[in-house]
Amino acid sequence: MSTVLYITAHPGHLDASYSLSVGEQFIQAYKETNPEDEVVHVDLYQRDIPQIDVDVWEAWGTIQNGGSFDQLSAAQQQKLTLLSTLLDEFIAADKYVFVTPMWNFSYPPIMKAYIDSFCVRAKTFKYTENGPVGLLKNKKAFHIQATGGIYSEGPVADRENGSRHLKTVLNFVGITDFDNLFIEGVSTAGDRALQIKADGVEKARIAAKTF
Repeated sequence: MSTVLYITAHPGHLDASYSLSVGEQFIQAYKETNPEDEVVHVDLYQRDIPQIDVDVWEAWGTIQNGGSFDQLSAAQQQKLTLLSTLLDEFIAADKYVFVTPMWNFSYPPIMKAYIDSFCVRAKTFKYTENGPVGLLKNKKAFHIQATGGIYSEGPVADRENGSRHLKTVLNFVGITDFDNLFIEGVSTAGDRALQIKADGVEKARIAAKTF
């Protein structure tokens, strides 16, 4: 049995979001094919995702300099506990499905905060004399992203920084089995937007069966 983290980073409702709609169909098809697997929904807009702020930065400094957890302020303790919980949950999973919209050529900032929670030295990667080595082996990830324009090809392809960055990060922590699905051009397609969504759903359901 595998554990799948279904990670969504969209503040909107399912019916109004292309990425969430396609992501939901991916998960449903996955469950149909893998009924014994556990799927855990990590809705980043419903979870408390601490940023690396002054509290966290100073708390890390205190502990690295020999201080104890009990010496930290209540706010610092709370944030480090939340970050530790997110990290443990991520490490324990076998597969990851990320669902995001493209915002300003990347993904929502809460997604970056989540990434920061699991990129932790000695937990998900380590430095060696031959460079960094990812510690999360034999895992796989899939990214579903909806965009108003078309960025997977053509002269503006270099502006797509969401999926490219996510792949770079996951490769860094050892997750090299990565694939993605773009639902593109929905803001300029007019009446074809619903067909683009339907095509995305079909592709998602097919991909889910072998994920």
